[in-house]
Amino acid sequence: MDETQEVRQVWQGLGLPGLVDVHTHFMPKPVMDKVWRYFDEAGPLVGRTWPIAYRTDEQDRLEKLRGFGVRAFPSLIYAHKPQMAAWLNEWAATFADETPDCLRTATLYPEPGVEAYVRRAVDEGARVFKVHIQVGRYAPTDPLLDTSWGVLEDAAIPVVIHCGSGPAPGEHTGPGPVTALLRRHPRLRLIVAHMGMPEYTEFLDLADRYPDVRLDTTMAFTPFVEETMPFPASEYGRLRDYADRILFGSDFPNIPYGFLDALRVLTGLPGVDDAWLRKVLHDNAAHLFQLDT
Repeated sequence: MDETQEVRQVWQGLGLPGLVDVHTHFMPKPVMDKVWRYFDEAGPLVGRTWPIAYRTDEQDRLEKLRGFGVRAFPSLIYAHKPQMAAWLNEWAATFADETPDCLRTATLYPEPGVEAYVRRAVDEGARVFKVHIQVGRYAPTDPLLDTSWGVLEDAAIPVVIHCGSGPAPGEHTGPGPVTALLRRHPRLRLIVAHMGMPEYTEFLDLADRYPDVRLDTTMAFTPFVEETMPFPASEYGRLRDYADRILFGSDFPNIPYGFLDALRVLTGLPGVDDAWLRKVLHDNAAHLFQLDT
């Protein structure tokens, strides 16, 4: 049985109509090529050898996800310098228009004019934003972003935010800056990428205090991550408690192992049952993004 068949067997065995993956990347080719070169060189924000498992052209990658049975996914673009975000948003909007199963995605960066392009993205139907604190090297509480956060809070648009200090710490990563952001904007629908690794406990604590905070499973629990940033055994019970607030993410195509591995580690977590898996692999995200309405 090949990987595609084995992936489908997982969700079909749970009685699901497919998977929803909240953490996938599609970008303009020059940007994706640059990202892949950074991984190839094991840059300082990566810190280790990181082979790209699905280094194929865009159409092949789309067909692979669809073959796996992924019903919906974002493009998760992100800016690392000024005058990049608005252009990426335009690209992502076109990509979503041409790719009906892609959730229309946008990003932001602390720069003059950010409020205007954030409002435009919202008005034009953005369904998810991506923020990468580690790569962008900016504080989420930067005053230039305050109004834009308010726009996203009022619009109730989910924001996938890479804010944990893994795989390598950044200048503004960790729970402190995000806690400060949520004090200002407590209704933000943040999806903490990678379960907040390696500050898993601290980001679960944040979810205790803010009911609109969710976490995605991207790369967490895999042998690749467990080698250096293991999930604390003492926190497995909290995973079960937050069955409604954890969403499946893969980081496709930029993962150093197979998509199937990202599913298998979840099905093997201590104490989880089929009801938990159905929520995490599909139902939570389907409800959040209103996929069945």
